[in-house]
Amino acid sequence: MRESMYGELSVIGMRGCSRFINQVDYYLKEWRSHGDGEGFVINAECPRFGSGEAKGLLHTTMRGQDVYIFSDCFNHSVKYKMFGEEVPMSPDDHFQDLKRTIAAIGGKANRITVIMPMLYEGRQHKRNSRESLDCALALQELVNMGVSNIITFDAHDPRVQNAIPLTGFDNIRPTYQMLKALVKNIPDISLDHDDTIIISPDEGAMSRTMYYASILGLELGMFYKRRNYSVIIDGKNPIEAHEYLGRDVRGKDVIVVDDMIASGDSIIDVSKQLKEKGARRIFFFVTFGLFVNGFDVFDKAYAEGIFDKCFTTNLIYQPEGLINREWYAEVNMCKYVALLIDTLNQNKSIGTLLNPVKKIHTILDAQNAKKAAEAGAQMKIED
Repeated sequence: MRESMYGELSVIGMRGCSRFINQVDYYLKEWRSHGDGEGFVINAECPRFGSGEAKGLLHTTMRGQDVYIFSDCFNHSVKYKMFGEEVPMSPDDHFQDLKRTIAAIGGKANRITVIMPMLYEGRQHKRNSRESLDCALALQELVNMGVSNIITFDAHDPRVQNAIPLTGFDNIRPTYQMLKALVKNIPDISLDHDDTIIISPDEGAMSRTMYYASILGLELGMFYKRRNYSVIIDGKNPIEAHEYLGRDVRGKDVIVVDDMIASGDSIIDVSKQLKEKGARRIFFFVTFGLFVNGFDVFDKAYAEGIFDKCFTTNLIYQPEGLINREWYAEVNMCKYVALLIDTLNQNKSIGTLLNPVKKIHTILDAQNAKKAAEAGAQMKIED
């Protein structure tokens, strides 16, 4: 059994996270020689009254525990009854339940770490006019309630952590896992400078796209969004056009990198332009797939040959019917999250887990070796 340096390990999965957390628990039990015995998941509930009010409820003490709470604030499949009507849980409802669970712990835990893959109100990270700073307020609320560490993935803007400068905040990018899934699902992919290019769909995604381009040694291109700032539709200024800046994509495979898919209209429009410019195949690397308007736009675009594969993680709820789509590939993050929890519980640094350069180079070396072997085989045939 691995030594627990900070306290007995306890893992809490908020509503809608049971499938993910059960897989995490499987790895933790395997590594800690628990086998088929009792796992590390704690039974926590947030029962609701008929009025829609709720309370946090724990069925075991958290005194002296090292607690990890996993919360998916964007799981709209979870419902509750209010005045006799079934209501889907909004991000606000999920966040309130998270706070209720922390309140139920009552300050008895040695340490509380919140793992919130898609950061609550992460898109409201800065103030442009007279408007609220919701993400900063949410982070401060969690810290004031006793949370020691916050782990998130591919934050819309990680600078929001400046709101809690004395608290642990880790923003993790699933770069290695995405590339691993790409090589597995697209065996003939070439990550060579002459064959593939990385594209940012907008200026906001440039930092994550630059990381891919730098570590893979690929060319980088980007689109910028020309918006109509005179009107607001669905809470945002509508996009009038995407303008491309970058090298020629003709005959190349293209990887479009972004943090999230909402409706999908923007990334599909970018793909159409890339196809018009002669791109060979188009792959999406998107950490979170919300698909707020369903899959119709993707089904249609795939049927028309506008893109070839969409990769998203399983860190948040995957809408029903998504996994079986021919154009979709899941990037499973359960083992990685389990490794983060296991390492932190032993009070060890997760620095090597946050910087997967060596693992990515292993993928590149394997791809280069495969390409060299194929070239050698072709030469023998020609001889």
